[in-house]
Amino acid sequence: MTTHLSTEGIRKSFGEKTVIDGVSLSVGTGELMALLGPSGCGKSTLLRVVAGLLPQDAGSVRIGGKDMESTPARERGVGFVFQDYALFPRMTVLENVAFGLRIRGMDGRERNRKARAIIDLVDLSEETDRPVDRLSGGERQRVALARALAVEPSLLLLDEPLSALDVKVRERLRREIKSVQKKVGVTALIVTHDQEEAMELGDRIAVMNEGRIEQVAPPREIYQEPATEFVARFVGEVNVLPGQMYHGYAYAGSLVIRMVGSRPPEDGNWVKVILRPEDISVHPPGIAEAGQAQATVESVSFQGTHLRMTLTTEEGYKLTALLLRSHPMAGTIAEGDGVRVEVIRGSVLPDPLGKREPEYYL
Repeated sequence: MTTHLSTEGIRKSFGEKTVIDGVSLSVGTGELMALLGPSGCGKSTLLRVVAGLLPQDAGSVRIGGKDMESTPARERGVGFVFQDYALFPRMTVLENVAFGLRIRGMDGRERNRKARAIIDLVDLSEETDRPVDRLSGGERQRVALARALAVEPSLLLLDEPLSALDVKVRERLRREIKSVQKKVGVTALIVTHDQEEAMELGDRIAVMNEGRIEQVAPPREIYQEPATEFVARFVGEVNVLPGQMYHGYAYAGSLVIRMVGSRPPEDGNWVKVILRPEDISVHPPGIAEAGQAQATVESVSFQGTHLRMTLTTEEGYKLTALLLRSHPMAGTIAEGDGVRVEVIRGSVLPDPLGKREPEYYL
């Protein structure tokens, strides 16, 4: 895959506060990358630097192989969907979508033809002549997307475009964004703090924290093989236990964990064992088999498709586990019950400080 967007060593400060601290990132041609991180980590600032709306203090931006140092925002070939959509409320859908074409000097007939084609693409053809202030939030979001695409950008930037919408509308629209982006074939970078949104939309995810990129990888790898403890804890729920490596397995008390992904650390190394709740298997009480640990159920909560349980192992480690509603134990398990637990799979991170007490990992 060829690279369409690349940033190299981008730095940006506001006064004494460093917001972006040496960010290097590459997005492939036709790729949709999700830039994921907590509020205030620098995601939106990076997007504005790429678009040319903010100057960087250091580093470079290249789009389509061209250095953007002296290229103003209007000449970068970028379409931008803002968090608040930035639409003209009194204008119709057609007028909003055609606006960028009009200021580029396209004649009226061709302008309307192109705008209508994009409006059809986002499934708003029946709303073409309605003022946007009479549309729902989801419809306005689609107008903003259509307006950004109408000018045929080589790069589409989206800044938290779904954050103001309710859950059901958000779920539907992120599927539509993905579909439209693939149909058009435009390279896209979307900023979000929503982990599910990043997982569903991103061909790859770049996880950002305190102005730096901590990991760039496909969604499955981000979830199953986090590169840092921040990534592990930010992307989904996680258990972190102390462990030691032996023959390619991690040993955490009585638990023996099979590793996923890259080659594990050398034997004898202390590690932080990263376990997802759904990778912890729960069994009825009895004699623990090899690799299993005895545990006590501390709490149980019903969450629709599954039960969420807090367990304490015999070594004192706290674990969160998920039990599908169809599991044989789901209808009977209660606080105070004894159970056996084992781990289906996990990943590890180096722990240079060595063995810790269980409470350190909570």
